[in-house]
Formats: sequence, structure tokens, C-alpha cells
Amino acid sequence: MTDGVTMLGRTDSRRRLLVMLVVFLVIGASLCSRLVWWQIVRHDDLAAMARHQTTVKVEEPVRRGTIYDRTGTVVLATTITRYQVAAAADQLTQQQRRDVGTELAGILQLNADDTAILLDKIEAGRPYVILAKQVDEATATKIRDASVDGTLSSITLEPVPERSYPQDGGAEGTTLAAALLGFVNSDGQGQYGVEEKYQAQLAGTPRELLADRDVVGRPITDTAQVLNPGVPGADLRLTLDTKLQQAVEQEVLSAFSADGATGVSAIVMDPYTGAIYSSASYPSYDANDYRKVAATNPGAFVDPNVSVPFEPGSVFKMMTAEAALEQGSITLDSLINDTGSLSLDHGAARIYDADRTATGLKPARWIVAYSRNVGAARIAIGLGRTTVQAASILAAEWVKLGFGRKSGVDLAGEASGVVRDPAIRHWSQTDLANGAFGQGVSVTELQLATAYAAMVNGGTLVTPHVVLGIGDQDVQPVDRGRVMTSEMSHTLVDLMHYVVHEVPWYKAKTLVKGYEVGGKTGTAQIWDPKLNHGRGSWISNRYNHTFVGYIGRGRPELIVVVTIHKPVPMFIAQGNLPLAVESYELFRRIATDAMTTLDLPAATAPTGR
Repeated sequence: MTDGVTMLGRTDSRRRLLVMLVVFLVIGASLCSRLVWWQIVRHDDLAAMARHQTTVKVEEPVRRGTIYDRTGTVVLATTITRYQVAAAADQLTQQQRRDVGTELAGILQLNADDTAILLDKIEAGRPYVILAKQVDEATATKIRDASVDGTLSSITLEPVPERSYPQDGGAEGTTLAAALLGFVNSDGQGQYGVEEKYQAQLAGTPRELLADRDVVGRPITDTAQVLNPGVPGADLRLTLDTKLQQAVEQEVLSAFSADGATGVSAIVMDPYTGAIYSSASYPSYDANDYRKVAATNPGAFVDPNVSVPFEPGSVFKMMTAEAALEQGSITLDSLINDTGSLSLDHGAARIYDADRTATGLKPARWIVAYSRNVGAARIAIGLGRTTVQAASILAAEWVKLGFGRKSGVDLAGEASGVVRDPAIRHWSQTDLANGAFGQGVSVTELQLATAYAAMVNGGTLVTPHVVLGIGDQDVQPVDRGRVMTSEMSHTLVDLMHYVVHEVPWYKAKTLVKGYEVGGKTGTAQIWDPKLNHGRGSWISNRYNHTFVGYIGRGRPELIVVVTIHKPVPMFIAQGNLPLAVESYELFRRIATDAMTTLDLPAATAPTGR
């Protein structure tokens, strides 16, 4: 203390200042390094994260290929633009929502119930709500006009590709070849038939876009960056003949109505290439309205010609005869004792001819023509020294002709059918006899077509197909090899010719003036597992009626298969269940349509006789 004044110590220590300076320098360096880390080192990552939050990668379908008939000019399936109507309802007042909803319901021509549903959606006030789907171009134009004049506001039209089947089918409310073509669902996936089998070719490769999101998260594709332009779907040209398909569908419908059947189906095929000119069935459906069909009767989508095996009946007597002829156990002139009934398995079972009448010794060709069950059973039993040997020979004949396995047809959903292997599950004598006339085995109509094609084309098992070309590339037919000699084929052609000329009722309703015709009928019992208290039984007096035959000028040029499923006979008598339209009469109608419609090249020399 000096002169009474107190002296205070200094507070500006240099050491303290230095420490503070170092602290600030460390903090600054840390901040700078962090900025360098985020802005330089992590720049790309942060940018990517930002892009991820504001953009989205979108796959956009390309044009789906068009499906044409065999001429390449008639469109069977194409893609058109439909629209879905969306609203940003949160941008409207409550009164505007009601006014817009009411105006839109009028343009869409909605009924009272659907109008109420639409108003409920828009009055909820959500930022994005879909008000209508599958709006056509004409209606979309009305919506655009109303938006321009201010009647509608906050409404957008979003284009949506939709598959269209423009050709009317042979029956009201159907589209042409619906079961064969299939349809495309809302996800762009082909379902059933050609659409499913050729999904990859028809759909192509989608475009890949990097698009910004709008305020509600939807991608804005108008200004999107194209990452991959995609590849448009390929067009297909089918073997189908539009005029013939229309005619066959009408014939099938006519028989369905006349016979009170549960279904009728038919195939017309080139026996030399396997090209399917027509494949028709009824009931059918409208592929443009597949959603309704899916909700009410999804079974309508299944193609009975390809996907539904059935017991074929006496059309299999041709296979029994062919097996015996190859074995040399008979000739067509061999006498077979037709006793009207036959005891099997030491009296444990008995089979009968349809009329239960013995006709005595008859030539094998006559047995086939008049479709005698007992005679066919005797031929099958005579294939080997034992039942085991005979069963092995008959089953091998079936497999050789393509039964019990898929034909390789280029359609989705093909069934294999059922051929029981006697080496795995023993056949009794009754099994062998039943197999001789087409019971106890299940096949598809398409398998019958290919087996009979081999019988008439010189002995080659063809692969049936419906596509002639993909894009600008032709599809070459393939075969599955030779399954019999040409001499055997000639013999079987003669036998089928004999059948329809020998039997008076076949001759009256099967022959076509100016053409060579041959074939074989089949009338098969139908097993219902629900009958007999769930133990199963044959349905009484109801059968599946089939005819497989050929027609041509000088040689077989077409194979035609028809099946009338579970028709109602006009009356019932022993061995006689006549139909208003018999299977062989339906064959004649379709075969005539085919020969007068198709532009087939001139036939070469005949194969037999």
C-alpha cells in the first residue's frame, strides 16, 4: 500500500491467453476437418442420400408385343391406353370436393351407389386419391375438357397400358380364342395360354428411370433421367386362322346348346407340322373382362383342350389295334370272337359290349369299326403270353404315342394325363381289358390329336405348336421322332377310312363329298368320386363323346378332334344313347369348315389304299 492506495493484481496472464488460443485453434481445426470430411470425403455419399430422399428409381413397362393370326394382319391381342383418374383433394374446399365429385360422376356415368363411393373418397380430403380406373379415351377427353374450362380442378389423368382382345368370339360375351390366348393382369403378367407362355418375349425389358418425387412421393416421369431405355416386346404371329377359329367356335356352341352338354371342345391341326389352326371350347369368356371372370368363375380360364385330361373311350381301340399289328398277334382280317361279354380275372369281373349282344367271329377291322369292347379286350389280352407281358406292350404303345407326358405345346398349363406304368403298379386282366377301349387312362384332346397325326402322317410324332413367328424370326416346327413305319401308318389310315365307310350311321353323318375322310369314335364312361357316399361310381347314362379323324384331298391333310362332354341323350336304350348332334357329325361340320376356309397347298399322292 502506498499513500493509502491499494494495488490490485493483473488478470491478463499471457499463459491463460495462450491456452485459450490453443483451444480455439483446436476447435477451429476440428470444425474445418469435419467440414472437409462432410463436404469432400463424404460428398458423394451425402449427395446420394439426398437423391434417395428426393428421387426414386422407376421401372416403366415398354410396349407389349401384339399377337396376330397366321396371316400377320388380323390382331388377336394388342395394348391400348386406359386412364386412372386421381385427385389432390386437399387442395379443394369441402364444397369444391362435392362439386368436383358430382361433375366427375356424371362424366363417368356412375350409378347412385358408385357415385356415393366416389364422393366419399374425394371428400376425405387426402392429397392423393384414385377416383376411377380403366377410363377410355373418349371419357378421358371429356375430363380434360372439363378441367380446361374450370368445371373440374385438381384432377389428373394417369395413362395405364391395358391389354385388349378386339376379335369377338363365336358366342355372345366371348372373345376369340380366349382359352388359347389367355390374358394379361393388372401387373402386366400374362396369365394362361400364349400370354403366359410367351411372357418374356411379349413383355420385353422395362425402361429404367430416375425420377424426382412430387409432394406426395409419386415419381415425376415426364422429366426423369433414362437409365436404361428397355427393349420393346416382340410381336407374335400364330398358326391360328381367324375365320376358321370363328367358325369352329360357332359349331362348338351349336353342339353345346343342342346336346345340353357341360362343355364342347375341338382342335384342328396340321398332322405334318403340328400347327394348330383352331382350338376352341365352350363355355368360354371375354378376356377383356377377365376381372369379372376371376371373381365369378375362374375355372373358365382353364383350356380343356390342353389342361384337362379325361378318359377317352373307344378312340383308344386304334392304339390297341396298332400295338397288335406291330406285334404280329393279329392282322386286320384275323377273326375275333365277339361274345357280347367276357369274364376276367377268374370270374372276379366281367366286361360287356354296349349292346350286350354276341356277334360271333368277326374280322379285327370290323371289331374296331363297330367299336366292340369284348373284341378289343381279346386283342389286348392276346398281345402277350401273360397279362403282365400284354400290359407292358400296351402301355409302351401309349407312351410311344405321347400319352402320359407333355406334348411340348407352346401354351401354359399343359397337363400330362395319366398312364399307369404296369411295372410300378400291377395291372389286372380287367385293367388290361379296360385300357383296350380307353378306360382307366386319362389323356388330353391335344394328345389325341398328336397321336392320330402320327398314325396318318407316315409315323412321325409331331410337337403341336401355336406360334409361327416371334418378331421377324420364323419358328421352325420340330418333331419327336418316328414312332411307327410308314407302312403301318398306311394301314391305320386305311383302317380309319374303313370305319367311317363300313358303319352306316358314321357313313351318313361323317363323310364329306369330294374329300377323303377317316376316323374313330369314343364314348367313355365318366367317374364321379362324389357318388356312392363318397366312394365314387360311374355316372349313369352320361358319357363323354369323342371323335378323332382326318380329312384331305387324296391324303390326310388335317386332323380334327372333337369332344362333347357329358351331353344329355335324346333317349336311352341298350347300347344306344343318341345325341342331337353326334361327335362324328360335329367332326364333319368342322372338317368341312376347315377344308373350305384354309388355303392349304395341293395334296400330294395318297398315303394308303
